[in-house]
Amino acid sequence: MFRNQYDTDVTTWSPAGRLFQVEYAMEAVKQGSACVGLRSRTHAVLAAANKAASELSSHQRKVFRVADHAGVALAGLTADGRVLSRFLRSECINHAFVYDAPLPVSRLALRLADKAQVCTQRSWKRPYGVGLLVAGLDESGAHLYYNCPSGNYFEYQAFAIGSRSQAAKTFLERRFKGYNDYTPDQLIRDALSAIKETLQGEKLTSSNCTVAIVGRKDDGTVEPFEMIDAKRIQEIINSMEAAEEAPAAAAESSSMQEEDKGTDAAPMDI
Repeated sequence: MFRNQYDTDVTTWSPAGRLFQVEYAMEAVKQGSACVGLRSRTHAVLAAANKAASELSSHQRKVFRVADHAGVALAGLTADGRVLSRFLRSECINHAFVYDAPLPVSRLALRLADKAQVCTQRSWKRPYGVGLLVAGLDESGAHLYYNCPSGNYFEYQAFAIGSRSQAAKTFLERRFKGYNDYTPDQLIRDALSAIKETLQGEKLTSSNCTVAIVGRKDDGTVEPFEMIDAKRIQEIINSMEAAEEAPAAAAESSSMQEEDKGTDAAPMDI
């Protein structure tokens, strides 16, 4: 993208009908560290890659709890994401105070989209340079929404945002049809596998990813939104690696047996 006379403020349209500052904000989302969200009928999982700015610094938090029944993962400008997550917390608290009930996830995503949209039609403001995956649980089940800097929002079965997210999307597109019937552990495994696709050869460990889950148990009780501890994440990663190595080891052993059989055979008489 190049600077031109139509990107001096967010309210200036180009002759092609484009708002360049909004597009720049959407580009900031693509440059952020990858985040993945997926849901079943009863649970929703968020996962994010922990990417440090340098070897001397720690990573910035990418997954935030909004309420007991909802949370967000963000890609883009983390500072903007913190402001928006604080706004979502206030909305949930106010709704619970007035109506004595949790704010439905669809309305939560709508209010976030309305706040982002206002910044696209005020010349003294700029769009929020962050995309958010909003995961939550309400009376109608688990939900996953993606909120764009343009003010648009979409509901998904599974989605990925951030840098190199296309590899994660390709992985999710191959498997999303069965997600409605997945158990929480299966959702977590697929979320970690999708994050692994974005690392480009870097080894997946509990230190370079964050996973959170919210859902409803079989008895109807709600599991509040919580971060999964690093020890459990590492155990799941280890079991995934063991499952991947098992077929390779079996194939290697069978090929060795075939080679042994070939060497034991008597030479042909000429």
